This record gives sequence, structure tokens and C-alpha cells, in this order.
Amino acid sequence: MEDVFRRMGERGIELVEAAAHLPDARSGIRGREELNRCPQREEVVAQRGVPLLLRLPVAGGRDHGDGEEHDDAPGRPEHRPSVHSSSMPVRDHNPAGRRLHLPIVGVTNGPGVNAPGSAKPPWLKVRLAGGPNYTELKDLMRGRSLHTVCEEAMCPNIAECWEDREATFLILGARCTRRCGFCDVMTARPEPVDEDEPRRIADAVRAMELRYVVLTGVARDDLPDGGAGMWAAAIRACTEAVAGIGIEVLPSDFKGGERDIATVLDAGPDVFAHNLETVRRLHERIRPAFGYDRSLDVLRFAKRHRTGQITKSNLILGMGEEPTEVVGAMRDLREAGVDILTMGQYLQPTRYHLPVDRWVHPDEFAGHARVGEQELGFARVEAGPLVRSSYHAGEQLRRARAAGRVATA
Repeated sequence: MEDVFRRMGERGIELVEAAAHLPDARSGIRGREELNRCPQREEVVAQRGVPLLLRLPVAGGRDHGDGEEHDDAPGRPEHRPSVHSSSMPVRDHNPAGRRLHLPIVGVTNGPGVNAPGSAKPPWLKVRLAGGPNYTELKDLMRGRSLHTVCEEAMCPNIAECWEDREATFLILGARCTRRCGFCDVMTARPEPVDEDEPRRIADAVRAMELRYVVLTGVARDDLPDGGAGMWAAAIRACTEAVAGIGIEVLPSDFKGGERDIATVLDAGPDVFAHNLETVRRLHERIRPAFGYDRSLDVLRFAKRHRTGQITKSNLILGMGEEPTEVVGAMRDLREAGVDILTMGQYLQPTRYHLPVDRWVHPDEFAGHARVGEQELGFARVEAGPLVRSSYHAGEQLRRARAAGRVATA
């Protein structure tokens, strides 16, 4: 495999990585043509098991997913993507039964520290999922046809959180229109929006007797509003279902559309979160469909649009960043007005994902937390190897409020 990539060269690798998220039709055509001229293209794609994400439309025809180009029927109106749309594959068939991921190569400082058979550090050990509350919650989710990011993203804290009757709901389905090198949520053509989903989530929140709920969701660039209306509906449904419930939302960036972000904010979440995830140097390669500065702008807008809005973000360590770059990203987030920050260790979900560059010692996490709270002025920094954005989210907010650093309810 390494020989194949060496023969492809850096440009070929970049084209493979970027193929799922080319910004417009013209660049999609140019990228397709250039990628097709690379003699090792099919070998790389076939070995990596991701041919479907590379079937991009070309000029004068439409790709129907069968490997052949078809001329559009006469008189058929030309499809013009909405402001939220990006070039994407037209079919989601996955005959191998494999999650659809594109590999990211050439990002980290080395081959990775999590080679098969190598031992992980002792501080990364977690207990297996189980217990009566865990089983009850799982049955509850399946009975209402709901998704949780706890399961879809393979969160290492699922046993702890579910036993404590805490869960993070994944709205707008389980298929994302974007692909990030670290994320285990499936990248594929989404299914139609389920208009009844907010009601079912609210019913589950009531049945679970939650006092704090986190709502996150896949990116839906296929929708005119990016799914903002469904976000607002879910927030309001939970508010009506349980009096006094705390609600945290973790949406996509809506392509930077302020009207859509405002739709979510106007529904009244207690915490508005949007994750930066990595440092500036790595952002374009690891999150090709997002933008470092655009994510910061989303967080700035949340502060500006709604007085007293508490904002939050997350950084994942171990993907190739240097410790000094981490502090720089923390500083950028604080300057954007972010109140709460979470930081955790990257764990490679599958071999198709970004390799782990380094195991970050708990002492480094503690040092970042100290700098964040004492020097940069975050209201709360939750940092540790197994910390995730929604890990003990309600407790994070309560501690920040108890310290008098954010607005009270």
C-alpha cells in the first residue's frame, strides 16, 4: 500500500482525500478529470474500500452509481445545489457492508502509535458497556427508533454515562454529508428527514427522567436550511416535555449561514456548542468540509445574536498537533468568547481513519486545563484522555455557574 501512495505522489493523495467534498461543480469536474489521469487511482480506491465516494458527476452526464455516465433526459431541469449543498455522491449503496470513509494520509508526524497488537496506555482502559441502566436505555432508544452519538461515534464513556442515565441524542438521522478523518459517524447520502423525530426524542427524555439533555446531529448540507428547523423543533419539544430541563446543542456550522444559526439560537438552548476539534495547521486536512475561521465565526455569532448565550467547544488531541499549537487554538476559542472547553484523546475508530499520532499523558491535559482556566479565562475546562464534548455536560455547566463565571439560568 505504501508503494502505491509513493507512486501516486502528493497530488494524487490530496485528490483522493478531497474527492468527497469538492466545493462546486466546476472544481468537481476538474478534480475528477485530474484524478482519473492518475494511473494508480483505481488501485488505491479499491484497496481502501471506498469507491462510492469518488463517483463524482462529470460535464454532460450524471453518475448513477453503476460506473457509467448517463446523459440527462432532454428537458430535465438542471440541478443547482442550494447554498447548503456541496458536490456529493448520488447513491448510498454499500455492497461490502462497510462504513464509508476516506482515508487521510500524510497528516500526522509519523505512522501512528496504535499499530495492531501494540498496547494502549493504562489510563485509556474503560469498563465494558453493561448494567441494568445501560440495557434499559438501549432498549428505550431502539423502541423509539432513535440514534445516539454515544453509539454512532463509539464513545468510550458510553457505559459510564448510560449507567448515570445521561445520553446524547443524534438528530437528523445517522448519515452525515461530510467526512472528518476522526469521526465514526457514517458518511453517506442521508435518508429523508423524519418530522416526528423531535417528538420521539422528547418522549424519551421524559421517560428517562433527564434533567439535562445534549442534542447533536449530522451535517445535512442536502437541506435548504441545513436542518436548522429540525434543531429548533427538537429544542422546543424537550422544553415542553420536561419543565426546567437544561438543553445543550452541538450542531454543524450550517455553512456559516447566520439565519440558520439564529433559528437554532432563537429556540433557547442553555448551551450552544460548536466544535473546533483541531489546530489551524491540521484543520483543512482533517476536516475538509469545515473551516477553522468559519467555526470560530459561528461561535462569535452565537454570542452576538443572543445575549447571555453560553458557548462551548472541543479539541481532540493526538492527531498530529504540537502542544504549543493546542494553546494557540485555545486562545483563538477564548477570543471568540467561548465559555466552556472540553479536550480529549483521539482514539482511531477503524483502520480507515486517521492513525493516532501520540498518546497524550494525563499531565498534559491537566496543564492545558490549568492554562485555560487560570490564564485564558475559560469558565470551565474539562480535559482528560477520555473526555468528550458531551461528557458530564450538565455537571460542566453547573460547575461553571457555581464559580460565577457564566450567566445563571
